[in-house]
Amino acid sequence: MASFLFILSKDENEAATRCFQFARIAHSKGHEVNLFFIDAGVMWANKERDLTLKTTTGDCPGDYLPYLVENEVRVGVCTPCARNRKLDEAKFYHNMALDGGPHLIDMAAESKVFNF
Repeated sequence: MASFLFILSKDENEAATRCFQFARIAHSKGHEVNLFFIDAGVMWANKERDLTLKTTTGDCPGDYLPYLVENEVRVGVCTPCARNRKLDEAKFYHNMALDGGPHLIDMAAESKVFNF
């Protein structure tokens, strides 16, 4: 099986929906999957966020993110990006943790990378 890294850098509903959708598909097919939130994408780590806003295609982040959380798919959250936005790590989903650029580069070196 392949290794996939999905990088979410935008605080946009459609970008997050597609990122979570393809990560779920890859994981459900048995591939190794990691996600990494950078820049404004770190806002998706907040478990209090509304995930029900529909995209043009009728789906939403809430259709896919719960699967990733329940299946313990690892999500790294850029430490300086989150701290500079005053995000509280206590409000992160349990499969998400602060992480840094060195680990992101190591994962990217071993994975097929998708950017959203």
